[in-house]
Amino acid sequence: MEVRAPYIIVGAFVLSAIVAVFGFVYWLNNVGGIGKRETYQLVFDGPVPGLLVGAGVLFNGIRVGEVTSLELVPGRPRDVRVTVAVAERTPVHADTRVGLDFQGLTGVPVVTLEGGDNPDAPAARGPLVAEKGAGQSMTQAARDALRRVDAVLSENAAQLHDTIGNLSTFAEGLARNTPKLDGIVSGLERMTGGGTPAPRKVVYDLHAVDGFESQRGATLPVPLIMAEPSAITRLQTQRFLFTPDEEPSDFVDAQWSDSLPALVQARLLQSFENYDIRRAPLRADSGVESASRLLIDLRRFEIALGARPQAVIALSVRIVDANGKLRAAQLFQESETIDALTPSNASAAFDRAFGALARKLIAWTAQPE
Repeated sequence: MEVRAPYIIVGAFVLSAIVAVFGFVYWLNNVGGIGKRETYQLVFDGPVPGLLVGAGVLFNGIRVGEVTSLELVPGRPRDVRVTVAVAERTPVHADTRVGLDFQGLTGVPVVTLEGGDNPDAPAARGPLVAEKGAGQSMTQAARDALRRVDAVLSENAAQLHDTIGNLSTFAEGLARNTPKLDGIVSGLERMTGGGTPAPRKVVYDLHAVDGFESQRGATLPVPLIMAEPSAITRLQTQRFLFTPDEEPSDFVDAQWSDSLPALVQARLLQSFENYDIRRAPLRADSGVESASRLLIDLRRFEIALGARPQAVIALSVRIVDANGKLRAAQLFQESETIDALTPSNASAAFDRAFGALARKLIAWTAQPE
């Protein structure tokens, strides 16, 4: 009995090993993933970088098999034929889409199969052709995109150079005109009710001439029409004007009560009315026709800067009858010294100069022909 015991043990061990091997083979064929397979031919129109025999095959993201062979297609140097073996029940149809994916940080390539939209499509019989560019890696795609961008830049180098030059010129223009742009933006803010409100202007006025008792004697022509004086654009303003054109800071917030031509017309009409209300000139919009006209051109209304600044007013005046015939013409100019260059002193000097000029104009208009 002692001699036979080891042989029984050894025999049992060998028998167990044989059973285990057969069990493992059975497991591999039925449970472990090496069951019955279907083989399909895939054709890639382009390179398949990094794809190797044994690489996985995914169907809708699930591993169903592996690559069994790789070969080139004779007579078609761009094509690559890939043979894959997948599980028997994998629904590979004629409309199944074929591609190549790169997984993980290292970019390991795998073949991807994606089910088609038609569930009734027939089973795949011939080779399945991958979409064009399916084997292109992200690196290759980026390289091709950069190559196309480089080609576009090379073809349009001159235009791009001109565009950059124009942008540089525009930026320089903006830099030179930044103060003006700030002023425009501030004006828009004030116009729309935003931003800091502009400081309130101090308004100055002229006074009509009165007290003609010592001048009375002649009567005014009847009827007589006086329109708003004509003037160059510079004089059509409410600002205090200077010669040379250097406005002192004290006058920034000062202005006349109306534009200079309208202000001169209004105060001259009032002065004529104070002289003779019954025969005073009428405005151009009074409706009177076939009347003589008193034509006035405002030539100067400014502060002449110098050692002794002066307020200067100059007018040219013509009387034209109803037939357009010139009856009389005269130049009038008055100036007054400004004691101190401030808006109030300048306004007072202009008021004195206007009073003297208005008296001479009325006396000239009233004298007999």
